[in-house]
Parts: sequence; C-alpha cells; structure tokens
Amino acid sequence: MAPATAPNRRPRRPAPAPRTRRRASGTVAGTSLWRLPLLLVSASFMVIPLWLLVVNAFKSEQDIRDSPFGLPLTRLSLRPLRDAFANPDFDVVRAYGITLLFVLLVNVLSLLVSAPVSYVIARGTTRWHTALLLLFVAGTFVPSQVLLIPVVYVLKYLGLMGTVPGFVLFETALTLPVSVFLYSAYIRTIPRELDQAASVDGLGRLRTFQLVVLPLMRPMVATAVILHSLSVWNDFANPQIILGPGSGLYTVTTGVYAAVGKYSTHYAVVFPNLLLAVAPALAFFAIMQRHIISGLTSGALKG
Repeated sequence: MAPATAPNRRPRRPAPAPRTRRRASGTVAGTSLWRLPLLLVSASFMVIPLWLLVVNAFKSEQDIRDSPFGLPLTRLSLRPLRDAFANPDFDVVRAYGITLLFVLLVNVLSLLVSAPVSYVIARGTTRWHTALLLLFVAGTFVPSQVLLIPVVYVLKYLGLMGTVPGFVLFETALTLPVSVFLYSAYIRTIPRELDQAASVDGLGRLRTFQLVVLPLMRPMVATAVILHSLSVWNDFANPQIILGPGSGLYTVTTGVYAAVGKYSTHYAVVFPNLLLAVAPALAFFAIMQRHIISGLTSGALKG
C-alpha cells in the first residue's frame, strides 16, 4: 500500500503589520484631541455674549455691575422686562409689527422677482445666461454698506427717501443675489423632461414655471425666506439711514437704539431691550434651522 501523502497547504497570507493600525488609530485620536478644544473655543465666542445678554436682562443695575457673569437666582426678576415693554421711548409691540411687515413685503417681492429670473437662467443654454448668473453672484460679494450712500442719492432723486417703498425696494434688491444663486442651482436639479411634458400638454413657459417648477422649489424657497427674514430683522444701518428718525418708523433694531441711546450706561435698561430684540430671531432660527439644512441638501443631492 502506498504511503499517505500530506495534503497540499496553501501558504497563509502575512498578517497586516500592526504598525499601520497603530498609526491610523493614533491619527484619529490626535485629530479628536485638537478638534474638541477648537470647537469649545469657537462656541465660547457665541455662548458667552448670549449668556451675558440673557442673564443680565433679569438683574438689577447693582447686580450687573457687581457680577455681570453671575447668576443670583434669588434676585432675578421680570421687572426689567416689564419696564422695557412700558418704555416710552420704544414701543416694542409696534416695532415688532413694523419689522414683520417689512419682512413679509421683502420676501414676497424677492420671490416674485428672483424666481422667474432664476428659471430663465437655469433653463438657458447660451453664454448670456451664464453671464447673467455671474452678475448676480458678484452681488453677494458687495457689502450693503458700500451701496448705501449711492442708494441714498438715487432714492432722493426718486422722492423715495424716508419712505416705506424706498426701504422695501432696497432691502429686496439686497436679497436678489442670494435668491437667484440658490434658486437657479435648485432648478437645474429638476429634470428638463418635466418642462417638455408640460409643453406637450399645451402649457407655455410661464404656466410651466407656475404649475410645475415653482411647487417643486418649496424647500429652497423656505431656505431663502428664513435667510432673508433674519437679514431684514437684524438690519440696523439701512433702516436707520433710509427711514431715519424723522419718519417715525422704528424697526426692532433702530427702536432699541433710540431707546438705549440716552441710557448707554444704564445696563438695567440696555440688556432687557436687547433681549426683546434678539429673542424672536433666535427662536425663529432655532425652530426653522432644519428647513435651511434640508433645503440646501435637497438642492445639492436631487437629480
């Protein structure tokens, strides 16, 4: 009988060098070590001023001067906020109403102008459409303060200086670059086959935009509305110069400036008024921030 032969064994592959694993894990650990302190330092630039604003809005003048960062729970009071609401130099409710009216008018006009323009640019195929888009995008790099003085001369020439239409038109013009940039990028993700199908059904370009494209733009429209609302709410220089104290119209920011201007060292008046101006914007952003993220990501990933 022939002797049994040992079965052929394939040579095992050498195990990966543990040095590489240790090096990769060390890189990840090193990245996490410097990332956390960097995030904490960055957050402190926003959290510390917000802490000062919120805490000192409920403290007396003496507590603010003695310990601005402290939190005396037994001495916190709503009286500074009640005094701010009753401030004869600043009608908070009226300022809220005027600012909300401006926010509504600017958002409506911005949508009516920028959405059709964006549709034409996104569906265009010539160099002129690209040049027009670049012209609007260039407007995002120009600070509004640079345009303010020329706009003042234009509004004076048109007789719109110190009026609501003049201010609303200027604020609307400031929103157009961002709106056109966002809308045109989003419309390009919508398949052109939908336009062709609407054309087969007998719809013209305008009706196609109104009935087919515009309803699909809701996520991006929500994003633009949120951004423009916060911009108009927080704007100070434009309403202060274009409307002016002589118009008798105060937004939230200009109203706070008028109320605390004479009490610049009376912190028990300054902090409550500042909190009343900032609180609605913070609450609005906290509630609607998911719509900003969803609108931007849907525009980036769709199609």
